[in-house]
Amino acid sequence: MQDVTDKLHKDLEHELERIEQLRNSMSSKALSFRNSAFARFPFVFILLSSFGLVATFYGFEKFIDHIPLFADHPSLILLTGIATLILTGSLYKKLS
Repeated sequence: MQDVTDKLHKDLEHELERIEQLRNSMSSKALSFRNSAFARFPFVFILLSSFGLVATFYGFEKFIDHIPLFADHPSLILLTGIATLILTGSLYKKLS
């Protein structure tokens, strides 16, 4: 019985090593594909990233415009933004 258990344990370790090698191989192939796609099309990636950033800011602007308190008092937007930065900064320090 012990021989069977030892053989199963050895076979399992061998299969786990093979799976780990396969994972490493796939990971390196995916990384090289991602890097080569960015290297081949840097302008496209820059345009898409810029569009995403601008669209996000524009969406925030339109959202804030629909809040009457913020639309009438732009200084509250500034104070709310600064308070948010202070809050997230202190939270980041506590979590680090």
